Amino acid sequence: MTEWWTNQDAALIGAIGGSFIGVFFGGIGGGVGGPLAARGIGKPFVLGLFIVGIALGAVLAAGAIAALIDGQPYHVWYPLSLGGALLLFVMTPLFFVVRQRYRQHDERKLAAEELRRA
Repeated sequence: MTEWWTNQDAALIGAIGGSFIGVFFGGIGGGVGGPLAARGIGKPFVLGLFIVGIALGAVLAAGAIAALIDGQPYHVWYPLSLGGALLLFVMTPLFFVVRQRYRQHDERKLAAEELRRA
């Protein structure tokens, strides 16, 4: 068995990957997604960002499982499993929350339209 990457590479992969996940999905997804969902704008971008995050989490989790099956050492499977678990267990529930916020905005918009017509 040959390692997929060395321990030093794992530190770099973890730092860059963790920063990317945190800034891109956490910062942009949470920082922009919440206010945009409350106003009902940017729905394709925000929900798409969450879907991409969930898909990336699934890919990383599958990579971690493949690394475990292949008998890779801790420094190979751990960054994959950590990134995958964070994305899956954070982005999946938040996707439903943000989607619900968009639905609430749409319902408020319809109710306001009905009120204007009455």
